[in-house]
Amino acid sequence: MTIYLFYFLSFLAILCGLMVVLEKNPVHSVLYLIITFFAIAGHYILLNAQFLAVVHVIVYAGAIMVLFLFVIMLLNLNKETEPHKTNLVKFAAVISAGLLLVVLVAALRGTESLPSPSTINADMGLVKNLGKVLFNQFLLPFETASLLFLAAMVGAVMLGKRDIK
Repeated sequence: MTIYLFYFLSFLAILCGLMVVLEKNPVHSVLYLIITFFAIAGHYILLNAQFLAVVHVIVYAGAIMVLFLFVIMLLNLNKETEPHKTNLVKFAAVISAGLLLVVLVAALRGTESLPSPSTINADMGLVKNLGKVLFNQFLLPFETASLLFLAAMVGAVMLGKRDIK
């Protein structure tokens, strides 16, 4: 049963990923990207990484896609104002994508396959276990990252604040 779900989610992710690139309307392209993100979140659930799936949906399908839609609506893209690309630019894009595909295949050629489901621990992707590891083994890096985020937030507030005279 899970293999059929995996194949369905893979087909959906690949199809919607292609539609993101091939769609002429940018709003439709963003909507296809949202479907692609949900299919990837389904893959995370199949890998027993529920926390990663939830964070993926909240961050990417939620916040980032709202930002993309906002920017697209703000730009008000028209076909009349869009500069047309020459055939040389299109050819260079195809060559670059082909070279990227060759590099990815070469990088993944020597990798091992996924372990069988019988060897995977059922509690591996749960939030409780992630919290135990995060606060026991990685407490210092976690707290350091939180201090860096706090400093970045204070810096963003100070940069955005107007000088009142």
